[in-house]
Amino acid sequence: MGGSEEMIGGESKSGAVINNDKLETIFYYQDLFDGYVKKERKLNFTKEEWIQKEILATLSELSELLTEVNFKWWKNPKPLNEDNVKDELVDILHFFVGMCLNAGMSAEELFKRYVEKNKENFARQNGTSAKKGYELKTDVND
Repeated sequence: MGGSEEMIGGESKSGAVINNDKLETIFYYQDLFDGYVKKERKLNFTKEEWIQKEILATLSELSELLTEVNFKWWKNPKPLNEDNVKDELVDILHFFVGMCLNAGMSAEELFKRYVEKNKENFARQNGTSAKKGYELKTDVND
């Protein structure tokens, strides 16, 4: 991460595609953006402080997403704006990837850990995991 590709307004100077791997590209751009913000705003937090701030920012973005999907049953619902929902999801992704980077996790490591956890989640649902209590019930009387 932190390559030499310079960004101007979110676009690379050369306009080059950084990588055909979409997740790697997301991590690359997030690293560039975070570095830019840290430098220009003269921010110098510890790794732990950055992760704390990114958790709070993620919670704020999750709250904005929640508002978009009419969770307030005591209010008249507004029509769902799918574009706003997607924008909030992208905001959440920005902070999530920033947390990964601050935790020292690359796109490749995230992918590997995700795949392993997904296998474990299936094993739990199927009752083949060492962790019990997740098994799908096959008998209504269970």
